[in-house]
Amino acid sequence: MAAVQNLALVIVFVAGYAGIVFEESLAFNKSGVGLLMAVTLWVIRSLGADSPDVAAEELSKSSEEVSELVFFLLGAMTIVELVDAHQGFKLVTDSISTRNPRTLFWVIGIITFFLSSILDNLTSTIVMVSLLRKLVPDPEQRKLLGAVVVIAANAGGAWTPIGDVTTTMLWIHGQISTVKTMQGLFIPSAVSLAVPLLLMSVSSEEFRKEAPPEPVMSSEQMAPRGKLVLAVGVGALLFVPVFKALTGLPPYVGMLFGLGVLWILTDAIHYGDENRQKLKVPQALSRIDTQGVLFFLGILLSVGSLQSAGVLQDLATFLNSHIPGVELIATAIGFASAIIDNVPLVAATMGMYDVSSYPMDSELWQLIAFCAGTGGSLLIIGSAAGVAFMGMEKADFFWYFKKVSGYALAGYVAGIAAYLAVNHQPVAMLSSAIQDVPAIM
Repeated sequence: MAAVQNLALVIVFVAGYAGIVFEESLAFNKSGVGLLMAVTLWVIRSLGADSPDVAAEELSKSSEEVSELVFFLLGAMTIVELVDAHQGFKLVTDSISTRNPRTLFWVIGIITFFLSSILDNLTSTIVMVSLLRKLVPDPEQRKLLGAVVVIAANAGGAWTPIGDVTTTMLWIHGQISTVKTMQGLFIPSAVSLAVPLLLMSVSSEEFRKEAPPEPVMSSEQMAPRGKLVLAVGVGALLFVPVFKALTGLPPYVGMLFGLGVLWILTDAIHYGDENRQKLKVPQALSRIDTQGVLFFLGILLSVGSLQSAGVLQDLATFLNSHIPGVELIATAIGFASAIIDNVPLVAATMGMYDVSSYPMDSELWQLIAFCAGTGGSLLIIGSAAGVAFMGMEKADFFWYFKKVSGYALAGYVAGIAAYLAVNHQPVAMLSSAIQDVPAIM
């Protein structure tokens, strides 16, 4: 009975995932597919369990874990939307004065890298690509700079717990901690950006062109008290790890605390002005990506059903038996994240490997955080940042593959080598593992 149940779970999960991957071709929204898949999987789990009460208890536990991430995302997205509504990011755009293509190339990459570490890679990409439209009139040059934004946003999001949804997942569930993650992954993340930047700035013809003329900057002005909202908003995001360390409460509580403070603040500074309703939290809530949050909910609940049935544990046993070393396992997850959304990949990995076997901040978890984040840069469809850039600048899959993927791959491999070197692991270990791949296949 258990074998039949597990087979049914795998078939439904694969079918649902295919529906998500081919969302555009099938014209089905991935959030709806994800929710339908989650409910179907839990129904199968309930029918195959010893009793419905067992499945209900497992679902309750899984929902508790998933809800923490959903609350965290809702709080973070609302704070960022409030800052954006007040034109808080205008301070970033106004601070860039250079028009030299090669210099602008590095400036954009570095700003995106650090911006993504405190916001998230999707928001950072949207902000920076919007900025490029004001700074760079040449469409081809702007597309290449936009690709740099994607690489930088994914690299920057990998070294802090709040920079990428996958690192946030690992942090909330206790696989990584704040300080050790930043210590262990900052250099590899910086290397994974610096290598593509260096190679592209040397070899790309787009940066041999003359500097573009001064663009006409947007006439939009910062909203009243915009600087204050920016400071409090960014402070609220940065305070979350501090709040967790001081109180021991889950990170989403700290995020909701920051949102509450910003809610009261914006209500106070815009009190009595009906024309400023768009600058308040209720309007910000109406603009956040709710369907994206529901997609995460469906995916994580789906993975929870596979975990409760023991499917992921069986997969972990298979991988440990056939893949030599956690380095190669994490590297493979990074390559897979270029094709498959990294949220279910990391969620599945969290269910596959137990914290008792791989404790907090072990090499496996840190490498997964790094590889799942930066591996998404290998293809334009591999990350939320890449998909957003694809839509905003009409960049297609094959253009990115031809112009950018090779540079991103060089950065990805260099970042893994840097991690192993920094953590006193011989780089030859990875090479040896890679040499074993033909024997496995």
